[in-house]
Amino acid sequence: MSRNVKRMSCQPSAVFEVLADGWLYPVWVVGASRMRDVDDAWPAPESALQHSVGVWPAVIDDETVSEEWAPPHRAVMRAKGWPIGEARVTIDVKPWGNGCLVRIQEHPVAGPGDWVPRILTEPMLYLRNRETLRRLAYIAEGRQPSTFHGAHSETVPSA
Repeated sequence: MSRNVKRMSCQPSAVFEVLADGWLYPVWVVGASRMRDVDDAWPAPESALQHSVGVWPAVIDDETVSEEWAPPHRAVMRAKGWPIGEARVTIDVKPWGNGCLVRIQEHPVAGPGDWVPRILTEPMLYLRNRETLRRLAYIAEGRQPSTFHGAHSETVPSA
């Protein structure tokens, strides 16, 4: 099982706001290239995201299904990318100081990806999920209210 942890300068709720917006999936998930549809019930368990993975012309249409949704602490998804297979992705979030710790765990559960020895898949998953957490942090941290009160935040008097 691949496991990555990242400290983020945001509240756990900001992370879950990003996870709840299915249309943002290809922005933070490395390998996802586009969204085709998001169930109205997303991220409720059993709801799905219709996405594509890969780079044109080798693009595969598939889906990710929500298995558990417990904000602001835990989300579990089953990401599909056939013919490579399926993986269970668990995201745990804990408050930490003024921010939070986010842990992502991924392990293959079906298909060829589950048959390959872990010694070969773990390094690739680790690097992929390190970048995935970095992207997730950029979005979640960007959702925080600004505390900047410089010249650009002053009110301009009307003429």
